[in-house]
Amino acid sequence: MSEKIILKGGKIIHDGVAEMADVAVVDGRIERIEANIEPAEGDRVYDCEGKVVMSGLVDLHVHLREPGFSAKETIATGTAAAAHGGFTMVCSMPNLEPAPDAVETLQQQLQLIERDAVVKVLPYATITRKRYGRELVDFEQLKPYVAGFSDDGSGVQSDEVMQAAMAEAARTGAIIAAHCEVNELLRKGYIHDGEYARLNGHRGICSESEWRQIERDIELAAKADCRYHVCHISTKESVELIRQAKARGVKITCETGPHYLTMCDMDLKEEGRFKMNPPIRSAEDREALVAGLQDGTIDVVATDHAPHTAEEKSRGLEFSAMGVVGLETSFAVIYTKLVMQGVISLEKAVEVMAEAPRRIFNMGGGLRVGEAADIAVFDLESRFTVDPETFLSKGRSTPFEGWELQGECCLTLVDGRVAYEKR
Repeated sequence: MSEKIILKGGKIIHDGVAEMADVAVVDGRIERIEANIEPAEGDRVYDCEGKVVMSGLVDLHVHLREPGFSAKETIATGTAAAAHGGFTMVCSMPNLEPAPDAVETLQQQLQLIERDAVVKVLPYATITRKRYGRELVDFEQLKPYVAGFSDDGSGVQSDEVMQAAMAEAARTGAIIAAHCEVNELLRKGYIHDGEYARLNGHRGICSESEWRQIERDIELAAKADCRYHVCHISTKESVELIRQAKARGVKITCETGPHYLTMCDMDLKEEGRFKMNPPIRSAEDREALVAGLQDGTIDVVATDHAPHTAEEKSRGLEFSAMGVVGLETSFAVIYTKLVMQGVISLEKAVEVMAEAPRRIFNMGGGLRVGEAADIAVFDLESRFTVDPETFLSKGRSTPFEGWELQGECCLTLVDGRVAYEKR
C-alpha cells in the first residue's frame, strides 16, 4: 500500500507566494497542494498549524570532509546537520583526499554518499587535477555526476588555465563555481585588512585579493559565454562588479553567506570561531552585500559549512584553521536578522535559500505537484539560543554561538522520508 503523508494547516511558501494550504505526499512525491485535504485512515498527518511549509533548503557550498578528513566531518554527520537545518540538498566541495578529479576518485565519494547520506548530496568535481591549478580535469566524463566544477579553497591563478576551463564549461554545458582569490595579494593575512586588524595587530587579507580575480573571471566568462558562479563573495567591489556584469548579459550568478550579511570585522573576537576565508569584512562591505541581496545581484545564500576539529579551531585568530559551520543556524540567522528586521521578505529568504539554487543548477524539484517531496517545515515563533553542543555536525565552531535566534526547523522530508523531526 502507498504511504500517504499530509502536512496540514501550514502556510505554504512557493514561487514567491504565501498561502494557507495542505500538502499531500504519496510514495515520496507531492500529490496535492490545496486547502482542507481530508486525511484517510492510515494517513500520517503532521499538524503544521502556525508553521511555514517550504521547499527543502539547498546549500550550494558545503564541506562534508569525506573522503580524507573524517575527523572533521563525515557524510553521515554533515547530512544529519543539513537535515536539522531544513536542507534537503547540499553540494559538497572537492577539497578532499583523494580530490574528485576523475570518475575513479569521485566514485569513492559517491559510494559514501549512497551509504551514509540522509539528504541528497551533489558533489563538485575539481577544475584542475588535484586542485593544483595547472591541468584541467575531463569535464565531459565528470559532468553527469556533479553539480559543477570548482577548485574551492584556492583560486585558479593562471589566466590561461581558467580560460581553457571556461571554454570546456561552455562546450559541455557545465558550471564553473569559482573560489576567487589572488594568492600574491594575500601577504600571509588571516582576517580582513580593516579596523579590527589595525587595532589588534593582526595581518589582514585585502579586499582586492577577492575582487581582482572576479574582475578577471568576468571577462573570461564573457568571452567563453559559459555559466559562471562566484562562491562566497564578501566585498562591496565584488557586488558591484557582478551587478555590472549581469547588466552586460554575462551568465554570472553568485552566493554569499549568513555571516557576511550579519556581521562586520568589528564584531570579531580573539577566537578561532571568527576565522574563515574569505573573512568577515567591514560594515560598508556588509551593507553592500545586503543591498546586493535585496536587488537580486546576489542570487543565493550558502553557508560554506566548513567543520574542523576542536583543536584546530582552538588556536585564536592567527593560528586556527579557516572555516566555520553553518548548516544548523543558516535559516534562523537569515530569518531573525533580515526577515524579522524587514530587510528582506520571507518569500525572498525562501527564494535565495531554496528556489534559486535549484533553478541556477538545474536541479529540478521545488514545492510543486508532481515533484519529489523534499520539504522543510519551520516554526517561525520558536526561539532558541545557539549552542554548538546541540549540533549534529562534528563541527562546533560558529560565530553565532550565544545568539538568540528565531525560526526553528521541526520537520525535514527527503523524497517523502523523514530525515529530521524535532522531538
